[in-house]
Amino acid sequence: MLVAIFPMIRRFGRFLAALGFAFSPGLIFAQTSTPQRAAGTPELMNWTTAQDHRNMLDQLGIRALRPGPNGTPGKPNSANYDEAKANPYPDLPDVLKLKNGKPVKTAKAWWKQRRPEIVEDFEREVYGRIPKNVPKVAWTIAETLDTVIGGLPVKAKKLVGHVDNSACPSINVDIQMALVTPARTRGPVPVLMMFGFGAMPPAPDAPPKAPPKGFPAPPGSPSNQQLIAAGWGYASISPMSIQADNGAGLTKGIIGLVNKGQPRKPDDWGSLRAWAWGAARGLDYLETDPAIDAQHVGIEGVSRFGKAALVTMAFEPRFALVLVGSSGEGGAKLSRRNFGEAVENLTGSGEYHWMAGNFLKYGAAESSFGAKTPNDLPVDAHELIALCAPRLTFISYGIPERGDASWLDQQGSYMATVAAGPVFRLLGVRDIGVKEDYRSAKRPTVNTGLLDGELAWRQHDGGHEDQSNMQYFIAWADKLIQHAKPAAIGAN
Repeated sequence: MLVAIFPMIRRFGRFLAALGFAFSPGLIFAQTSTPQRAAGTPELMNWTTAQDHRNMLDQLGIRALRPGPNGTPGKPNSANYDEAKANPYPDLPDVLKLKNGKPVKTAKAWWKQRRPEIVEDFEREVYGRIPKNVPKVAWTIAETLDTVIGGLPVKAKKLVGHVDNSACPSINVDIQMALVTPARTRGPVPVLMMFGFGAMPPAPDAPPKAPPKGFPAPPGSPSNQQLIAAGWGYASISPMSIQADNGAGLTKGIIGLVNKGQPRKPDDWGSLRAWAWGAARGLDYLETDPAIDAQHVGIEGVSRFGKAALVTMAFEPRFALVLVGSSGEGGAKLSRRNFGEAVENLTGSGEYHWMAGNFLKYGAAESSFGAKTPNDLPVDAHELIALCAPRLTFISYGIPERGDASWLDQQGSYMATVAAGPVFRLLGVRDIGVKEDYRSAKRPTVNTGLLDGELAWRQHDGGHEDQSNMQYFIAWADKLIQHAKPAAIGAN
């Protein structure tokens, strides 16, 4: 009799859960923190960030999270900036050791065994999986413009990538991207795709635009001018046109479109992976444009978009090079470090949407599975950098005195770069050339570039930007891809 009854109880429990009630045998109570919806209804969940965050915690059985540290010294729960206390978990997962304990000694073992293990861990526990049923994108040219950048003639295209939304017409996703190439070159040019606004350059007679409020222009030539002057093209792609940068947007954008307006499951993709997916769709278009050297397309971003650029490079092998600007936690910074921003900041309601739901487990203080810490993560930032090998990978930071805050943990990112080196070497290319163990490696002085290999590091003397490193990035990349500025790049 009980055997027959238990399936009925479970079905009744699922029905109650769909109505917004929590259920377990012998216990039924109203769940007020998660919005109600009728079972099986296709209506879109128009949740707040707090509601979506709570829903994921409920799915995972998490009752309480550890609070993320405060970035301001002297405040309650302020972040650690003492290097003596920065490495509570000094031993990183061995990037060249299989889960069965066997060492990885050949490139074949890396590609066939170790790399898939690392990818699986990142997809399941950190950034989430791209669903198999993501709809196709159709690109159209919405506008063309002949204009001038830095005194040089260019051709610009405004591109719109419409994502097929026939499965859920109430959610519309149109990827915004602008492509700009030198007007007077012979043959295709390398291109750096940059996470930005997706905006076209101004017309030749338009007055110069002021920097966006709160974003003062760094000194020196803007990155787009430096790229055009060097005979490169650039593409500005808008991440916000792909997926919103907040938890309330997770039932909208490309993530919501695939889920038909319903909440994520714990291993579903977060915004970082969604932005990376959008960049890959932009690359789909670039591969069709005869003005572009499709074998030499790079990806770039700063801050949260620096994280996205690194994630893009790690998971999309068609990108040939990356400039990772000031990416911090969730990017090039070691999560096992206790310095500045921490895992607990990423699991809180302000940043959790960047990550897979499963990532919240590593900030759990009380849950059905106990408590987890960053040391329980199966992977760390050095392995994310290693997934980029043997392609060209440039890690960039500025200095705290100019606004690239210590919160980003420049030293922890340098340690991750050092720890990724063995994979680059195994695959027959050069790392940053540091022979020290990552535990004791100290980053070089500011403006000292380690730029001789396919893996590169440079901390510039600017702020929270990578424009100050762009000239070094271009020179480094030109040498390695054997690109020379065309003689016809000038105005005459």
